[in-house]
Amino acid sequence: MFAATGGYFAFRKKSPPPPVDVTVFFTSDTRGRLVPCGCFSGQYGGLTRLKTVLQNDSSPNPIRADVGDAILGAEDYNLMEYKYMLRAYAGMGYDALNMGQREARLSARQLRTLKKQSPVTLISANLLDKESGTPLFDAYKIVQRGRFRIALAGLADPRGQSDNLGQGVAIENMEVTLGKLLPELKRKADVIILLAFTDETTLNRLAGEFYELDMILGGKVSQPSQKLETENRSLILYTANEGRALGILKARVSGPARVEATGHEIVLLHDQIPENEGIRALAEEYRNEVRSAKLSIDDPAQLQENMVPGVKAAATYAGSGSCAGCHATATKAWQDSGHSDAMAALVSKKADADPNCLACHTVGFGSPSGYRREFAGKRLTDVGCESCHGAGSLHVEQRQKGLPVTFTFRPLGAGDCQQCHFGEFSRPFDWNKFWPRIQHGKEPVRTAAAKGKP
Repeated sequence: MFAATGGYFAFRKKSPPPPVDVTVFFTSDTRGRLVPCGCFSGQYGGLTRLKTVLQNDSSPNPIRADVGDAILGAEDYNLMEYKYMLRAYAGMGYDALNMGQREARLSARQLRTLKKQSPVTLISANLLDKESGTPLFDAYKIVQRGRFRIALAGLADPRGQSDNLGQGVAIENMEVTLGKLLPELKRKADVIILLAFTDETTLNRLAGEFYELDMILGGKVSQPSQKLETENRSLILYTANEGRALGILKARVSGPARVEATGHEIVLLHDQIPENEGIRALAEEYRNEVRSAKLSIDDPAQLQENMVPGVKAAATYAGSGSCAGCHATATKAWQDSGHSDAMAALVSKKADADPNCLACHTVGFGSPSGYRREFAGKRLTDVGCESCHGAGSLHVEQRQKGLPVTFTFRPLGAGDCQQCHFGEFSRPFDWNKFWPRIQHGKEPVRTAAAKGKP
């Protein structure tokens, strides 16, 4: 009897360890939005709202990552702002940020400095030093959740990037990179999550070609996911929308390469979500720093270099005051519109020295004769006549001197308005609704009596 009992216990299988539930939070395409700019009411997005959502969530074993394009551009002030964004991501407990196509516009030197100084891990498996062919970043980061090792690997789509890469930067084909990387990850991790800054079709293609991928999270897409997709063994979810949406994928991990989705959601960061004051303070720090910084865009010689060689501008910016004498009706329409107070809107938010905002709130910012930050709001401010019609000094000169009028302004249309009124800056732009608010044209013909003539 004793022997039989002992045999029973000897051959009884051990119970498998319990599964682990994880929740992956991911963002993409934030484009420098520490805060919603505030030009219009009802704006979505901003890291200020993202932190509020994340800190109020109590999901088990969170993983937080960004798929790419967190930075807005490669200008010096974009890089300055990005450093404050990195502090914000670190404060939100992000595990890793993948380098997208906008980050790839920075130089190799700048990227190395970012890697060294960033308070949150930056990853990219296929951004390389052009000269040596060595990776600029770690290809992946492994995080422990419960008893499982979970790898976060990052890629950016090289298509269309050949003319946009930063100095000294190369980008490898994604399939080539994965072919070399996945055998290593299979040895080191139980679960592999790919952060892939690429489009919807390519996300599915990668899933079909590489069975090792448990999750693929995307970001270079037309809109956030409408549903959770599955291809081969991969769960596929994506988000974008200029940082206005947060992707959430819940999964149960029961063993190596055994991942089952338990829920998913795309959360819109709407205007009713309170903004986190800590990240608002970071935005204010950035605006204070950029106000006192000497930037490339402040140098007229630098702006002149951007012009087409051998081509001289026909006119320079004269200011809206030069137009008022002959265009009284149009000036009245302008004064009654929000365009005439555009600079005041920036001053109220302490953003009046932020180059990200000035282009749409001043006349000709970024051109040799346009608004410069050193003007400190004293001239060429607001959305003036020349913001839409173009530089008018030659037109003014010919009129004032009674010369033949040879200079004409090009025709305008909805596309001119949409240089500033796009996306959330108009909710959405509709020419038929916007134009009547500022409608103007040629001045009424003055009769002889009105001119004081007999």
